[in-house]
Amino acid sequence: MQTGSCECGAVSYELEGPLREVVHCHCSQCRKTSGHYWAATNVPTEALKITKADRLKWFQSSEVARRAFCTECGSSLFYQFDGAGTTAIGAGTLDGDTGLDSIKHIFVGEKGDYYDIADGLPQHDKFSNV
Repeated sequence: MQTGSCECGAVSYELEGPLREVVHCHCSQCRKTSGHYWAATNVPTEALKITKADRLKWFQSSEVARRAFCTECGSSLFYQFDGAGTTAIGAGTLDGDTGLDSIKHIFVGEKGDYYDIADGLPQHDKFSNV
């Protein structure tokens, strides 16, 4: 089991089962919600158990997805694409060592002009399951 929380501790969660490796999303929504690009793992939604939700707020960020954050400290925590049955979890919100590796960058066509991607990982202009 893996645990995680927001910065202030008002929201915490547990994850059961294996986590997907980390994907870096450079879309404009992820950059705005996180202040840079968003690095996330992913689990089936039923594997996510929110153990403390004192300040958890869900926001319908588009016609097809919603995001969750802490209303106290502002930490960006979760992303759910409607009907996918999975929840993306901000990798930086996980507690301790994860053993996860980064595997790719998506929406690189929307990345900010103030940084370069030079880690050698695959880059995709849109979402990619590859």
